[in-house]
Amino acid sequence: MFELPAILIILAVFCVAMLYSSVGHGGASGYLAVMALLAVTPDVTRPTALLLNVFVASIAFLQFYRAGHFDWKIFLPFAVGSVPMAFIGGSIHLPTFYYKIILGVCLILAAIRLALNLKSDAAETRAPQVWICFLIGGILGFVSGLVGVGGGVFLTPILLLMNWTETKKAAGVSALFILVNSISGLAGNYAQVLKLPVTVYVWIVAAVIGGVIGATLGSYRFNSLVLRRVLAVGLVISGAKLIFT
Repeated sequence: MFELPAILIILAVFCVAMLYSSVGHGGASGYLAVMALLAVTPDVTRPTALLLNVFVASIAFLQFYRAGHFDWKIFLPFAVGSVPMAFIGGSIHLPTFYYKIILGVCLILAAIRLALNLKSDAAETRAPQVWICFLIGGILGFVSGLVGVGGGVFLTPILLLMNWTETKKAAGVSALFILVNSISGLAGNYAQVLKLPVTVYVWIVAAVIGGVIGATLGSYRFNSLVLRRVLAVGLVISGAKLIFT
């Protein structure tokens, strides 16, 4: 039988996966926030978040792609810049003090992204220059591997604010961006993946179920803004806890 704390974690992972996948994200920042509140060590949090990302982002990408919300021309240059840098970031092991500060800042930034209802309202979008995609992709990929996020929570607002694609396609592009960066980050941190506790596999099941529900709803008709703002509050609390304790 599962004890109450274990059940709460499973429910939290399910909810995070559902909410994040509804906007094309894997949910790493949410998983990291849950683990931060429970004082899980960085050796476990980073590979676990990336591993959960792989499953949820895969589901989100497939649902958005099947619904016609994807653009290879936008995705490829960002991915080319990000994948090798995610591997490098994943291979770096920061001292716990610095890791907590960087992660805390990332969680607060992720909270801001979740709280905003960003969308591209312009009649026409414009393609970004390739070198800019390489640069942005490289920075996001490195942070993804270093901290344990997929990078999509930061890529999506960039795509929309720069008017490089419309809202649903931004979600689809971000989902695959998260997937490839998470795989690359895990490859760079492979030794820690082998040491993950068995309970992580239960979390994967919860994340997959939540991911299927969220991605299916999000790719067609679901507006999760209110729920995402509630989650954003939790991310801010977790980020502040990491930075100041």
